[in-house]
Amino acid sequence: MEDSRSPEQRATPDNPLPVESLAGETASEQPAPRLNQTRAGIKPKAIPDPEADLADPGLYFNRELSQLQFNIRVLEQALDEAHPLLNRLMFLLIFSSNMDEFFEIRVAGLKNQVALGDESTGADGRSPRSVLTEIGQAAHRQVARQYRILNEVLIPALESQGLRFRRRTQWTAAQHAWASEYFAAEIMPVISPIGLDPSHPFPRLVNKSLNFIVQLEGKDAFGREGGLAILPAPRSLPRVIALPDALCESGFTEYVFLSSMIHAHAGEVFPGMEVRGCYQFRLTRNADFSVDPEEVSDLASALRGELLARRYGSGVRLEVASNCPDELADFLLGQFALDEADLYRVDGPVNLTRMMSVLGDVDRPELLYRSFTPGVPKVLVRHDSLFAAIATGDILLHHPFQTFAPVEELMREAARDPNVLAIKQTLYRTGADSPIVNALADAAGNGKEVTVVIELRARFDEADNLALASRLQEAGAIVIYGVMAYKTHAKMMHIVRRERGKLRHYAHLGTGNYHSKTAKLYTDYSLLTARPGLCEDVHRVFQQLSGMGRARQIETLLHAPFTLHERLMGMIEREAEHARQGKRAHLIIKCNALTEPRLIQALYHASRAGVECDLIIRGMCCLRPGLPGISENIRVRSVIGRFLEHTRVFHFRNDGKPETWCSSADFMARNMFHRVETCFPLLEKKIAARVRKDLETYLVDNCQSWRLQPDGHYVKQQPGDADAISAQETLLYAYAARA
Repeated sequence: MEDSRSPEQRATPDNPLPVESLAGETASEQPAPRLNQTRAGIKPKAIPDPEADLADPGLYFNRELSQLQFNIRVLEQALDEAHPLLNRLMFLLIFSSNMDEFFEIRVAGLKNQVALGDESTGADGRSPRSVLTEIGQAAHRQVARQYRILNEVLIPALESQGLRFRRRTQWTAAQHAWASEYFAAEIMPVISPIGLDPSHPFPRLVNKSLNFIVQLEGKDAFGREGGLAILPAPRSLPRVIALPDALCESGFTEYVFLSSMIHAHAGEVFPGMEVRGCYQFRLTRNADFSVDPEEVSDLASALRGELLARRYGSGVRLEVASNCPDELADFLLGQFALDEADLYRVDGPVNLTRMMSVLGDVDRPELLYRSFTPGVPKVLVRHDSLFAAIATGDILLHHPFQTFAPVEELMREAARDPNVLAIKQTLYRTGADSPIVNALADAAGNGKEVTVVIELRARFDEADNLALASRLQEAGAIVIYGVMAYKTHAKMMHIVRRERGKLRHYAHLGTGNYHSKTAKLYTDYSLLTARPGLCEDVHRVFQQLSGMGRARQIETLLHAPFTLHERLMGMIEREAEHARQGKRAHLIIKCNALTEPRLIQALYHASRAGVECDLIIRGMCCLRPGLPGISENIRVRSVIGRFLEHTRVFHFRNDGKPETWCSSADFMARNMFHRVETCFPLLEKKIAARVRKDLETYLVDNCQSWRLQPDGHYVKQQPGDADAISAQETLLYAYAARA
């Protein structure tokens, strides 16, 4: 039978979406469609094909390529003049950090699959080898573009504002003299050159460390002929160094790179020999690891060993200076068992992420977003005690527009309150110097029953979490590492307090981590409640984590890996059934990633039934919107702005009886089946209505919103003749005390 689908619908593993869809270089130049302002916001409904196969690989985007798309959207922010200049630099550096992790985890995983001959695929049907090829093509373009933006756009713009990065060819005589003194006093004593010969084989280099390969000529002190040497840059040294004010041009703050210092003085490291060439390079290694629950008796000890191994995983990417000779680049590729496709030549420092230090060093507030004071709900101002405030009704905080301080203060108050008997807390990413951890330690020291479920396997926070666990154990808290095969990702706190001779329960449930710093940078919701049903369910989840029995009935919360996926599927289908009955049906899903195939199929079914589906997905999205007869009622937006969108909110119209849920979980298989997650309803009508209004604000954003197209590329929304609407600025104005 002839296939009547459009070419876009017929995308298959052998006929993938065009690589150009990932380029991001021309997307912003295309005409940006206006947001549909009609009530429904959808086109006339096409007649669904009843025989359509919703498992067809052509209906799914590849998750790794979708993650790369998100990274590219972050890079685009560096060109957006709506952001202050230093924030644009920050976005460019975040792109570097994101790409580091992308290679360490995503690319490393695909390379492992290829090496093992594992041809298993995801719902998109793409082979690991084909995905790696497309990633390589797109990543090379974007990395080259990143350095062009840095060198041709941002550095000149910064210089026009009195911030200058001096290359060594631009140093004045006085700066040369200062650099020589600095090198002799600060760098030379801690640097360790490694000559390459039979007794000095190629060294094991730490993941993402800055290194130099040096070509030498002449004989050393032992009569050995020059050849090659490796010069690792000490990790303790700053990568960007501020020049003394007296050496800067009037009106300028000037910086030099550590790499320039080492280039300029490499000859002093090899006295009596001639340095013929010195070229920086950096190796990115596989940083993922897993712990086999059947082979581990002590998770903490196993993780300590794995953390050491992470620094020396197999190589996945090699960055070298653009002027590095081909023979040296080939030599390095051979040492790390990498191919030409894994080589990235860069026109600037190979470790751009370390430039983040400049953002904290520069005192130029006019080049950054204006500071603001997070708002405080009036109910908290009216009461001296947080317990008294929460007892009056549920309190919802929207960070960072509203302060995270009440969550920390609740723990401090509980720690010193003689009526508080017990505290239970989950910790996933918390920070090395956390006020909440301090309060938990104080509470344990004050004789309260403190139980903390710490997820040791929070990627890249394992070392901090191991230290936190030891500290809390020393303070007298009961520390649990969760369930071996399931990461504890739920964000919850439970407090038991004696009031008027009876025990009363209080709880906090959130979409984000108990981390003071990220609470100022990420958008998240926090619910403070004394509702008996919710609090009892939180208590039961904690009992399940700490005990070994079956879970008692959990009435109000949804709970992964047990009920969350099934209930979400059911709520999506319920909305579809309303549509089949001719009723208006609408759902809004806001989360960080949408990759789980069965949930995607449920959304396809809902769209085919006539449900309006508005999806606000920050990062990975494997669903293809806008396909006639399949997903023409689905719209996908990604909002990228000043704050990292991190809220997970699920809203269902439900035939005029709306339900709104917040969750710690994304729409991913790992969250649904391999993690402990909670999803909590907003039972106070005013709070639920407020969150629905927040969601609607995101749906009309035409400044920081990107619309996913059926062919896989994203188009930046533009105000056109309409009023400019930034969701984050709107919420900041609505909730913050001063914006």
